[in-house]
Amino acid sequence: MQSPLLSVIMPVYNGEKYLSETIDSILNQTFTDFELLILNDNSTDGTQAIIESYQQKDSRIKVIVKEANVGPANLRNEGFSLSKGEYVALMDADDIALPSRFEKQVQVLNTKPEVGVCGTWFTFFGGKKDKTVRQPENHAKIKVSFLSSCSIGNPTVMVRKSALGAYRFENQYVPVEDYDLWSRMITATDFYIVQESLLQYRQHDSNISKTKIDNVNRSVRAVKINMLKQFGIDSSDANIDAYLNALTLKRKLTPEEIKQTIKAAKFLISQNEKLGNFDAKLLKKQIDSVLLRTVRNAKKYDMSFFNYLKKEENDLFRRIGFLDKTLLFFKCVTG
Repeated sequence: MQSPLLSVIMPVYNGEKYLSETIDSILNQTFTDFELLILNDNSTDGTQAIIESYQQKDSRIKVIVKEANVGPANLRNEGFSLSKGEYVALMDADDIALPSRFEKQVQVLNTKPEVGVCGTWFTFFGGKKDKTVRQPENHAKIKVSFLSSCSIGNPTVMVRKSALGAYRFENQYVPVEDYDLWSRMITATDFYIVQESLLQYRQHDSNISKTKIDNVNRSVRAVKINMLKQFGIDSSDANIDAYLNALTLKRKLTPEEIKQTIKAAKFLISQNEKLGNFDAKLLKKQIDSVLLRTVRNAKKYDMSFFNYLKKEENDLFRRIGFLDKTLLFFKCVTG
């Protein structure tokens, strides 16, 4: 039997509530040359019965049933290893793929051999209000934006198997293992995001525990520190927090901390001029935006801070808009 062009990997755990809707959205794609690998993570509800009912009707469905719960990161890695397609698409068991998703992403990978990872815009639904997440299209912009956040929706990803190679999700970065994987791959292959929402991303009304928030923050920080290596910065550098603050807004910094952040920003820009890992104009634009917002959200203000910005950081000061500059002056006068 000829191998399909595309393999679709979908982990599921106790997903009976939305599983049928998700599977239907995959089987009804306009692009049909794919296998669907469903990895059942030892579900205890009616998930397996739903899967089997679909498998009897569609031979493209392959099922792996785990005897113990191993988590979605391990399941996706197993799917990577089992996949037979030249391309691999990710899918979550409660989302909905629009009918043309696979067709449009396959077209990108077929016509752009330099692209190894292709995503799409996506739309949050199921909450109080639908919201479409729009991300940059070309590789240079995506790469710079990754320094601040994960700029690709994991369940929208289609990856070229040859570009994937030995790259895998790492459990130490859970629950942001996707941010880690794509931040590593973006240094080795081009990324591209289809400028159209082709996936509906289901929101669940559930409270996120403080422990999970802490784990997210810890893992995101670790991923960003790893990315600083592209500037020649080691994780043991004493100024690591200042570098991170230059790339992502940190509110309520003191004037002294802001001064350190501005100094760190200059170092990042100068290092990139030497190493050339990022588009220089795009990087400076992103850093300038972070710095301006950092000044706007300072913890406290005084005239010495205003005079420092005006005299010592004139380039940054000139970029502050008239109204913001007026407000900044007023805050510095009143303290």
